[in-house]
Amino acid sequence: MLTRLSISNYALISSLDITFPDGLVIITGETGAGKSILLGALSLILGRRADSSVFSDNTRNCVVEAEFHDGKTGEEYILRRVITPAGRSRSFLNDEPVSLADLSAISSRIIDIHEQHQHLLLTDPDFRLGVIDHFAGTAPLLEEYRRVYGEYESKDSEIRSLEDSIAEAERDSEYRQFQLGRLQEARLVSGEQEALEAEQKALAHAEDIRGGLESAYSSLNPEELSVAQLLKDASARLSKYSSYDSRLQPLADRLDSCRIEVSDIEREIEDISSGITVSPERLEAVEERMSLIYSLQRKYGCDSVEALIALRDSLAASLSGTEQQQERLAELKKELEVLDRRRRELADRLSEQRCGACDALSSELQDDIRSLEMPHAVFRAVVTPAERLTLSGGDRLDFMFSANGPASLRDISKVASGGELSRVMLSLKGLLARYTSLPTMIFDEIDTGVSGRIADKMGDMIGRMGERMQIFAITHLPQIASKKGSHYLVYKEFDADGTARTGIRRIEGEERVAEVARMLSGSELTSAAVENARELLAKADK
Repeated sequence: MLTRLSISNYALISSLDITFPDGLVIITGETGAGKSILLGALSLILGRRADSSVFSDNTRNCVVEAEFHDGKTGEEYILRRVITPAGRSRSFLNDEPVSLADLSAISSRIIDIHEQHQHLLLTDPDFRLGVIDHFAGTAPLLEEYRRVYGEYESKDSEIRSLEDSIAEAERDSEYRQFQLGRLQEARLVSGEQEALEAEQKALAHAEDIRGGLESAYSSLNPEELSVAQLLKDASARLSKYSSYDSRLQPLADRLDSCRIEVSDIEREIEDISSGITVSPERLEAVEERMSLIYSLQRKYGCDSVEALIALRDSLAASLSGTEQQQERLAELKKELEVLDRRRRELADRLSEQRCGACDALSSELQDDIRSLEMPHAVFRAVVTPAERLTLSGGDRLDFMFSANGPASLRDISKVASGGELSRVMLSLKGLLARYTSLPTMIFDEIDTGVSGRIADKMGDMIGRMGERMQIFAITHLPQIASKKGSHYLVYKEFDADGTARTGIRRIEGEERVAEVARMLSGSELTSAAVENARELLAKADK
């Protein structure tokens, strides 16, 4: 339950710190006193957005802190929201920072605010399903269904993405297959371009090279005199006289080395010359091959055979990848079928559980509605199949209602007045409160559109709810304000400089009598109103 609320620098509230008891807490005040301001400040704890209008002083932070007590576990929760003048927001749980989403999730489990016009939720499909799920206790099954549903949606999204990728690949596959075919037909070999270019140069100048070699060989053997033989003879003569002059042998050795080198050169010239082929046919074949390579390089923007080979391999891999994608797509579709069967099975079980709870929900809710001065009211909760499966299952829950017997039973949104909707919503909240562990519920003028005996009956229902949980009733009706519970008055006062401030305090005894009398008669209290107020309060205490 909400045990303490502290508000600083919010709208007309400069500073406020107040505690609340268990049970029914009644909040009243004149129009404009600031009841909605209190609710607005508390809504910040629920994670709602805030703007610059929340500040009464733009130089200070706005701080809202709420303390809750769990009667079952004895744990204390302190939720705090801090908003800076710059618009930044920080959230805390027991002084530990949490995200705004976490703050909202935590607060939604411990407090529910029913604001004005929230009865319009009766027409909301998700709210209706939430009602039957709370009543039927489908939470574990619904959680499992939503897990499978999420996996199904994720798998379906993956399939659509893969199908788009395959379709795009198939649009280009014919052209890429043509490219691959040309590159494969070329039978490219790494390093062949350099080898071809070298061979082309040799073939193109074969006759000139051969002539040069023959001329060089002739120079080494002029007029049938071998330069090698002459070097050998000269070396021998020097060696013969080296015993007389030590300087001659080194010269002989050098000449012998020259002879050996010249002999090697002669043999290499002969070998090279004999290996040179003058072949116009081979030259043409080499130049055609080079032309093919150059053409492929220009066409595909490559600067080497290696780059062409890399492109060829990439095209082959991409075309092979499309086949792999097709195989993966088939696997995903099988997995999707399994998930679809599972989610439909769970949806059917949800429908069965919801349908099984409809009669009991309808009966209990109808009894509560009839107790609010609608003795002939008929209420039916009807589960019908939805057009498609959603995150909530495969059902639609219709609320059928008539205030005048079953003959005029129609969808509640089409036949119920504002006052009737308020009573149905109160009955529904009371019913849910019996089937949930929510410790605190706030009603913000749920009595809108009703008065007299109806308001008195609604007050009785709210009072009964307050026996099981903490109920805050913000009301403008004396029939509700006089019910047994703690009464708080929201008031407006003015500072010396004329600045309006909102405050709240607990009232008892004669002050409470006066407040109920004001609600009965207006600003001018009459003795009849005071007496009537005493009677209402005395009746509530019995």
